[in-house]
Amino acid sequence: MSFIKTTEQDSNYSHLEKMDISSLLSNINKEDKTVPLAVEKAIPQIEKLVTTIVTKLKDGGRLFYIGAGTSGRLGILDASECPPTFGVSHNLVIGLIAGGDTAIRKAVEFAEDSLTQGWEDLKAYNISNKDVVVGIAASGTTPYVIAALENCNKNNMTTGCITCNKNSPLSQTAQFPVEVIVGPEFVTGSSRMKAGTAQKLVLNMITTTTMIQLGHIKGNKMVDMQLSNNKLVDRGTKMIMTELNISQEKAKDLLNTYKNVRSAIKNYKDGN
Repeated sequence: MSFIKTTEQDSNYSHLEKMDISSLLSNINKEDKTVPLAVEKAIPQIEKLVTTIVTKLKDGGRLFYIGAGTSGRLGILDASECPPTFGVSHNLVIGLIAGGDTAIRKAVEFAEDSLTQGWEDLKAYNISNKDVVVGIAASGTTPYVIAALENCNKNNMTTGCITCNKNSPLSQTAQFPVEVIVGPEFVTGSSRMKAGTAQKLVLNMITTTTMIQLGHIKGNKMVDMQLSNNKLVDRGTKMIMTELNISQEKAKDLLNTYKNVRSAIKNYKDGN
């Protein structure tokens, strides 16, 4: 298969330094508008990956994201938002980045070039064939990610990927590749832009759909969310009021008692 790294191709715009602020913003926005359309084309691939993830997680498996740089940070962001949003364990969706936690804030030189560290990082979590590992790399050429997935494949583990180049080495390694072809970046090679946006959209789709399939949403409400601030307590109270048709005071009492929207609704209905 031919492989053209479109994420590295020359920008459709030149002499950026001569553009005024309005033109820069408008042109960046113009490019960003193309991203959801590129994601739409990848929905069949995303569906295959999510179907597998749901099956594995229902069977007691976990979801791992592994990446470097912006891609790794996006995976960690998505993983970290699952417990507060859906009330799941921090060990259900796990994000790993080349260079470790230090790399979340500061680039770690040459960490993404390691052919061994990705697999070592996964082994630290006692990974098994019940789990799913999704490699994230805009270019689809990151050694840290590709080598990790190659080792997963050798050990009969399910692998997927999110990349923004067609027929990349990463896509050819993953069993369930997702390719969102966004084309050249506004600033040549700056894949934190359109490619990063595309990856974030796909990650949102993966975990949100998975958690709905696992039963963590009722109607359209986050009934399993963690009540970690006053805004969420108020939101939970309103959910209970609406679901049970009771007063705000009664709803808040239930929430204070059971510490969870789903539990509050269930126990109230069981007792009436």
